[in-house]
Amino acid sequence: MTAPVTPEVLLPLLRELVSIPSVNPVLAPGEGAGEAAIAAYCRDWLQARGVRAWLEEAAPGRPNCVAEVGGGGGGGGGATLVLCGHIDTVSAAGMDIEPFAAAVRDGRVYGRGGYDMKGGVAAIMTAAAALAREPLPGRVLLALVCDEEHASLGADDFVRRHGADGASGCILTEPSDGALVLAHKGFVWAELVTEGVAAHGSRWQEGVSAVGRMARIVAELERFDREELRRRTHPLLGPASLHCATIAGGTGFSTYAAECRLRVERRTLPGETPEQVEHELLQAVARAGERAEVTLPFHRPPLESDRASPVATAVRSAATAVTGREPAETGVAYWMDAAVFAGAGIPAVDFGGSGAGAHAAVEWTDVDSWVVTANVLVEAARRFCSAP
Repeated sequence: MTAPVTPEVLLPLLRELVSIPSVNPVLAPGEGAGEAAIAAYCRDWLQARGVRAWLEEAAPGRPNCVAEVGGGGGGGGGATLVLCGHIDTVSAAGMDIEPFAAAVRDGRVYGRGGYDMKGGVAAIMTAAAALAREPLPGRVLLALVCDEEHASLGADDFVRRHGADGASGCILTEPSDGALVLAHKGFVWAELVTEGVAAHGSRWQEGVSAVGRMARIVAELERFDREELRRRTHPLLGPASLHCATIAGGTGFSTYAAECRLRVERRTLPGETPEQVEHELLQAVARAGERAEVTLPFHRPPLESDRASPVATAVRSAATAVTGREPAETGVAYWMDAAVFAGAGIPAVDFGGSGAGAHAAVEWTDVDSWVVTANVLVEAARRFCSAP
């Protein structure tokens, strides 16, 4: 049987996607790219191949490309499946290769975003074009979303608009080396502030260093991470963790620091909550014999998917049919938009291709692995959308 997606279809699209700068403007405002150009390109490419596609602004100038194939608003009686990938990238500054040349060598495409995750976007788009040529009892929605690399404005906006449309499963295509990803960690960002007493450096009897106070807290947080969190494990994700990310305090050599600020990132496991993290941080401060204000400016939940869910079953059986072997099942330590869909009541898994260099000086992705991914998506959609 001829595969619906071939390298001759996917490679030119992948190169075009990599060649369009789409650096997240919040992460690198000086590069000034954003997602508008690539979202418009995705829409036009899909429309030219018979896929209904349009743009939705998640924020001013920050569009998602949304598309639909299949049974016209769900009227065909089958299920609705979402295929999701993000179209933004991190900064291209300091790369050792030309970031947007999309050079091809030995079956690999080089450039910023090829691996993370325009390969996955190309797989989704080519799968949708293939599905548009055949009857599909259910419906497939494409969510090509902005801002995943910062705050997931795009995924949040998509589920806000379309979560009520009856979507009953979601496949992300973040790179996974052909494994079925059923879980990922969440994270909590915390800021701790200690107060001291400002005084001239010679007046030891008057001054209290907020930096010194924070140092004792840092030491306790390091101990807590090493001796307690690393023993808290998940079978697919390994241990929970915490690290002290940035610290700032004081105004000069000869002044006792009046204030010190510490930023902490805590990577969470399924079942752990921001409230739990805040409580544990306050306990660590107390154990250090100090006082500190603790705030949580941002957090994202972890993901744990049921391996027997219809979407996981569809991907597993499709991957087995396409590749001839059942995919490994795993979890990943990093966060992805899957948890946004799960939080909206849409069971989500991840399946993607291969490469290396996410956020790094040299980034590349393997073309054939994304051809396989696209064909798995086609077969998974057929199976999932045929379910009542």
